[in-house]
Amino acid sequence: MRYFILLTLLVFPFVVSPIVRAQFTDPIVQAKVKEIEALSRAKNLARQAGEAANGGLGVYRAERSMHGSAAQSPYVDKGDFWLFTFKGSAPGSDTPFIETEVRVDKADFKTTVLYNGAIR
Repeated sequence: MRYFILLTLLVFPFVVSPIVRAQFTDPIVQAKVKEIEALSRAKNLARQAGEAANGGLGVYRAERSMHGSAAQSPYVDKGDFWLFTFKGSAPGSDTPFIETEVRVDKADFKTTVLYNGAIR
């Protein structure tokens, strides 16, 4: 039994490793991973821009969707940029009082707050 376990531990990495490497060298997979990473970074930058525009974390929290999966955040892909539109509330409150719209450029991740005011 020990021999079987030892053999499994020694051989398993050599069997699985080429499969894993093949997945990450596939250009389609690499492009999708980069796309997801970029969207996640853009979401975080948009949220941080909203936090700064609204006085910081001591008085403002962006809606929950801006803290989770980037794919589930409130954004629109506009080609050269992402447009995030989200609401915010006071810390500990679930009642939003402000809406923020932030543009994040894909080329350089520059953020621009386009709207920050009453909920539309």
